[in-house]
Amino acid sequence: MLDLTKLAKQIPGISQHLKGEALASRHRWELAQKLLLETNRRQDELIQSHQQWRDRINFTAAVPVEPLDTRLDLDSPPESHTIFATDGSQMSPSHHEIAYCYLINVGRVMLHYGQSLHPLLDSLPEVFYRPEDLYISRQWGIRTEEWMGYRRTVSEVSVLAEMACRWVNPPGSHFDIPNLAMVDGSLIYWFLESLPTEARDRILPPILAAWDQLRSVNVPLMGYLSASRSNEALHFLRLQACPYDTPNCLNHCAPVTEKLPCQVVEPLRDTMLWSSLLEPGQRSPLFRSSVRILDLYDHHRIYFCYVHVGTEIARVEVPEWVAQDTMLFNQALSLMLAQVYKGYGYPIAIAEAHNQAVVRGGDRVRFFTLLEQQMIRAGLQNVGTSYKEARKRGSIS
Repeated sequence: MLDLTKLAKQIPGISQHLKGEALASRHRWELAQKLLLETNRRQDELIQSHQQWRDRINFTAAVPVEPLDTRLDLDSPPESHTIFATDGSQMSPSHHEIAYCYLINVGRVMLHYGQSLHPLLDSLPEVFYRPEDLYISRQWGIRTEEWMGYRRTVSEVSVLAEMACRWVNPPGSHFDIPNLAMVDGSLIYWFLESLPTEARDRILPPILAAWDQLRSVNVPLMGYLSASRSNEALHFLRLQACPYDTPNCLNHCAPVTEKLPCQVVEPLRDTMLWSSLLEPGQRSPLFRSSVRILDLYDHHRIYFCYVHVGTEIARVEVPEWVAQDTMLFNQALSLMLAQVYKGYGYPIAIAEAHNQAVVRGGDRVRFFTLLEQQMIRAGLQNVGTSYKEARKRGSIS
């Protein structure tokens, strides 16, 4: 039981610490605003400097493709439109169960507005039990549970593309209806950086193939990040804060082991800066991400901006082909904002896709019960869980 008396003695210390952090954060925010104004005046020069010295810079700075003082109001969404969304959940393998296998469940949602059409809300489960599914990742030193998460990412994107493309393909009056395909989280798959080439080649190509499908039917893809902790946009301001004539980090700052001289606003986040600069319904300038892994994305390099959705500052990511089509990009943002309003602070399609995907404890029990029945029917002997698992499911209390 939690001892509230002892806990209460620690609360004042926590409060004082948070107060100090708030004051320091306020100072960094004011400094970042000043630095933003200075950077805006030298934006073109600093972009050229970033291109020239990128290989010598030891931090990742996003490149603005619009003036840094850009603040744009988002348009109202069209009355008739369709939203697609997927999210995934998983059931990890266990040697204590009756069979060593794992399950990936992808929730899919298709919501139609102004079209008098029924929505789609369901999930697609898939069981992985073959040796190549369970053990192939071990040759690269990747645990099965970790590999399962990567496979889930592929499944989410593939199901999203299949759902969207089957819907928008003619014949049918829905072909000209504005559409948006949404996923929860970033389109930059950071985990790919640490994967061996062979493993990466099993994950990234099917993802990009699904994105190509969406592009072929002109359905914009968008990643929605709530409570983003990125500082990729603020890192561009470090080029202005650099005290040297050239941002050659490897020469000038190689011996520095602690805070670098350009880290004047660390650890301030992008969302903190834009929260004071954007009004509800406005977006920030568009940035092109410079993350190294995006060199493998071909024509799908990732662009992003920050949007004041009313309840928070959300980071919104799109592939290059969406960002470069101004009309498509603006329309996608308007549909995204409408989804946030309908979901009372979070896109309702993504939230519903998550709800459809969740595998609960009762679902797990029913799955293995069904599997056990089929194994007995097939004539298998000694079917059952381990003594440990059986004991954990009971209690003497």
